[in-house]
Amino acid sequence: MKRLEGRIALVTGSGGGIGRGIAQACAAEGAHVHVADIDGAAAESTAEQIVKVGGAATAMAVDVSRGQDVTAMFRAVAAAHGRIDVLVNNAGLNVRGDFRHMSDADWVRIREVNLDGVVRVARDGFDLLKASGRGVLVNVASIMAHRGLRQLTAYTATKGAVLALTKGLAVEYAPYNIRVNALAPGFVETALTRRALSNPGINKFLLERTLLRRFGTVEDIAKAAVFLASDDAAYITGAELAVDGGMTAGL
Repeated sequence: MKRLEGRIALVTGSGGGIGRGIAQACAAEGAHVHVADIDGAAAESTAEQIVKVGGAATAMAVDVSRGQDVTAMFRAVAAAHGRIDVLVNNAGLNVRGDFRHMSDADWVRIREVNLDGVVRVARDGFDLLKASGRGVLVNVASIMAHRGLRQLTAYTATKGAVLALTKGLAVEYAPYNIRVNALAPGFVETALTRRALSNPGINKFLLERTLLRRFGTVEDIAKAAVFLASDDAAYITGAELAVDGGMTAGL
């Protein structure tokens, strides 16, 4: 039997990259997936790919930094299903640059998506997760919450906050049988990291600090997300699962 058979999943930021991989993996395991992304066309593309291979998916154009978008998203899911079994808080962005030169506008932009958006989705999705009776919230953080790299300070700060938020929510949501965990990817080749990883010096630096001597794939992260969402992780809450090829274990 498929691990998410009959479940309702919603994945933010799933128009591409890691989010798309998670949405596809959840669908492959039997979930009806709501594909939410700020880029409506990208969300449609992901949903079409899922349906093409026999899965069930619904596309939604959602900007998690806008409260009205999130409200509309959950109202639509409530009307269709009355519950959410798996909610994946994946939407995120980065604006690279030395922190001392960062504008207030850039900081606000990063914070509004990476932290405020995660908070909003986790808070406003509570009633639908509670209605499930076995709801799972997965917040996608990053191993950068534990590491400092030049031009990633603001991103690191927001992802560190996501880890702290996950701990608090695990405590608050446990009485309602909602599990809350964080998924912390290492360096994965996506549009978000392509610029950095295409630099030979940066590429070499990061690989030398990754014990398995390779970057991650979207599939690596998606498999871990499905694990946290499934009953295989039924006794896990308040945890962080690093999927990083051993980078955080090394020096």
